[in-house]
Amino acid sequence: MNWDQIQGQWKQMKGKAQERWGELTDDELDQAQGDREQMEGLIQQKYGKSKEEAREEVDKWMADA
Repeated sequence: MNWDQIQGQWKQMKGKAQERWGELTDDELDQAQGDREQMEGLIQQKYGKSKEEAREEVDKWMADA
């Protein structure tokens, strides 16, 4: 799945994101609104990841979606 597809199905994908990154709240995911940069930023903040690590995690999540 590519990021355009994820954005188009954000309401459904939001639940999958919360399964993967349980510390992200509904409000935070709503604010991200499917924006990859914001999503990666949230993962960096909540999990103390580097930008590269967050990007890799999102890439893996997209591949599994």
